[in-house]
Amino acid sequence: MSFTILNPEARFECTFGRGCEGVCCRNGRPPIYEEEIEAIDGRLREIEPMMRPEAAAAVRKGGYLSRRRAMGERMARVVKGWCVFYNQGCVLHRFGAQEGDAFRFKPFVCAVFPLSRDRHGQWYVRQRGFKREKWDLFCLDPAASPAPAMESLQREVEFALKSGG
Repeated sequence: MSFTILNPEARFECTFGRGCEGVCCRNGRPPIYEEEIEAIDGRLREIEPMMRPEAAAAVRKGGYLSRRRAMGERMARVVKGWCVFYNQGCVLHRFGAQEGDAFRFKPFVCAVFPLSRDRHGQWYVRQRGFKREKWDLFCLDPAASPAPAMESLQREVEFALKSGG
């Protein structure tokens, strides 16, 4: 199966833990699909101890889903400016990795970031100056990395394909 993107010249390299401390999770309210909600709900008691104390308390009191919606889907809550699942990185990623699959519990849009689909269903790499990108993250600046995105994003591309992309 092939995977084509609209901007194959895109550059991207995730520098989390090497200068970036997870800024994409700052005010991150990813949509969470129903099957992802079911997976998280089934293991939330095990995930919760990995969360920031204030996020865990908020989740115990009001759940991890916001009242807001994106793309018709419910979204993760934010506590003190960060996604409830952020604690020095994504706890859903860490929890899944402990079980052998880092993307198992992670919301799809987070797992494939910075890949996205446009309104025509075509894949592209989010980049500053491309498709009116609104998020001004340094990692989305093509000048920030010499790494071709289609090389650096192999795991994300494989996951998108596996998930029906």
